[in-house]
Formats: sequence, C-alpha cells, structure tokens
Amino acid sequence: MQQTIETIKRNPIVPFSYQETDIEEPPKIKWTREDYYRLSDLGFFNGKRVELIDGEIFVKYTYTEFDEGEYEMSAMSSLHYVGVNIAAEVLREVFKKKFFVAVQCPINISEDSEPEPDIAVIAGKGRDFKNAIPKTAALVVEISDSSLIFDQTRKASLYARANIEDYWVIDVRNHRLEVYRRPMKDETAFYSFSYAERLIFIGKDSVTPLAKPDAKIKVADILP
Repeated sequence: MQQTIETIKRNPIVPFSYQETDIEEPPKIKWTREDYYRLSDLGFFNGKRVELIDGEIFVKYTYTEFDEGEYEMSAMSSLHYVGVNIAAEVLREVFKKKFFVAVQCPINISEDSEPEPDIAVIAGKGRDFKNAIPKTAALVVEISDSSLIFDQTRKASLYARANIEDYWVIDVRNHRLEVYRRPMKDETAFYSFSYAERLIFIGKDSVTPLAKPDAKIKVADILP
C-alpha cells in the first residue's frame, strides 16, 4: 500500500514594514501630588519610602516594623546611612544662619514631582514651613551608592528643570563629589533639562556652595 504524503505550501513570512512614527506606546497614568497624597492616606506606601518624580512613584527603600517601635530597613547600605549623616552634620555647621538643613524630606517642585533628596539646604527656618512644604532649595545633595546612575541622570534632569542652582552627588563608592550647576534646556535629557556644568572633586579638594560663597568645605569631610 502506497502512502500518500500531502505537501502543504505556506506563504512565505514577509517582514512587516513600518515607520517609526507608526509606533505608539500604551498610555501611562501620571500621578499628581494630590493623587500621591491620597494614595499615602489610604496606606498604599506603608513600609516604604517613596518619592513622586514626573508623575511616577519610585520606591527608595522599604522597612519592616516590629514590636515596640523597632524597624528593620532594606536597600539602604550602611555606607549610604553614614554618608547622609556626615554630610548633613557638616552642612549644618556651614549653614547656621538664614538656612536650615532638611534630611530626607520632600520638596514640592511641581504638580507632578515631589522628590525627597537625602539632604536639602533651604532658605529660612524650619518653622516657616508649618503649613507648606518648601518649593525649592539653595542646595540639594544626594548620597549615591547603588543609585548613582539614577542620581546622575533622572534626578539631575529633574532638579535642573526645577531650577535648583546647586546640585551635589556624593559618590560613596568612588570617594568623590560631583557638583552640577547652571541648569539649561536640553531636549536629550530625561525631563528636557540638564546642567551645563559638572565638576568633579576628590578628597583633597575643597568646595564652596553657591549659597555660601565665603565657605570652604573640605571634600574629605563630607565623604564617609
């Protein structure tokens, strides 16, 4: 008995041709500060430290609460922890008058952005902001460990867009300070703004904050 083998001819696969302008991303939901506060009130961020950046909510680290008010944190290295406290201590000495130093507190820079920098030097006194969160800062400092690239790119663009004149990144792994100044329009940056000036300082150098032109801070003193 002869077996019949049926051959099925299929149409060849032709690559689909499209123009770049034909590509559409699914729509995103952008959160406002009002939405962000409402979610917080509903307990969505319990156990997390979060910040609102250009309508997106980023988790900085999480923590777990145990009995008797004890907490365990994750995603914050001891190097980061020490870096925040050392830099804040030095800056409080430098900005004794007419400014206060806020640690890991929000800045209300726009309707869709409320970042929480590691350190912010703000004009005035803490009591001045009983009814409103500060909208700007004379100096913003991020302590960068695993977040270095994020702080150099997204955060830098965000702060430039908010016209933060003096932005510092303390790179704890490479033991150096990066200083960003002169915000400018830049369509290639994340939020269409960047800094025209980026200066690198190492331990033996000194740096002067724009808001305190008579001060000289030894970079070694703010490195962990």
